[in-house]
Amino acid sequence: MNTETLALGQEIDFSLLALFLRATFTVKLVMLVLMLASVWSWAIIIQKHLVFRAARQAGGEFDAAFWSGEPLDELFEQIGGEPANASETIFMAGMVEWRRSHRDDGRLIAGAGARIDRSMDVAISKQAEGLNRGLSLLATVGSTAPFVGLFGTVWGIKHAFEQIAISQNTNLAVVAPGIAEALLATALGLVAAIPAVVFYNKLSADSERIVAGYEAFADEFSTILSRQLDA
Repeated sequence: MNTETLALGQEIDFSLLALFLRATFTVKLVMLVLMLASVWSWAIIIQKHLVFRAARQAGGEFDAAFWSGEPLDELFEQIGGEPANASETIFMAGMVEWRRSHRDDGRLIAGAGARIDRSMDVAISKQAEGLNRGLSLLATVGSTAPFVGLFGTVWGIKHAFEQIAISQNTNLAVVAPGIAEALLATALGLVAAIPAVVFYNKLSADSERIVAGYEAFADEFSTILSRQLDA
């Protein structure tokens, strides 16, 4: 490599900001989309982490109150018409249907057990939907961001070769900046995709465990009420 090439290479700014500013409009747009997707993904990751932690904590507190030996009617009255968390919502769904299944004379309407189960299942489905809301975006970012970055790279390399053809100069100092700008798009695609995929898998597993806990509680509560029905 001659002295002139070294001098040209030293004068070129290869910082991330400089690479972004020198890129074509299309590549800049790709980079901005990927950066926005990355920020949005991290916002969902943090928000879901806080939501899941609160759900686990609230579930533990409610389980302690439910199994404390306190009469279920008293627990129902304490919660009132505004349950504060998912566990209370599921419990309220079962208790409301339980009370509605009683006639004026105190006897139970036929099929009460099935209706109570359905009421709690509907409540669990709604809570599961809330827990999983936003995870599909992580899956989308994880699966598409590398290809979006690759598109930016291909477009940038195409533009770089066009400039080489116009200038008729294949000097490395001329070729390198355009290639570096193009490869930055692929790097940003991976930066956006990798955390999205990793945390999508983790958060999906966490959501399934939380929902499984709700279903286990509903089964236990249904068993308790079935004893009352049999009695």
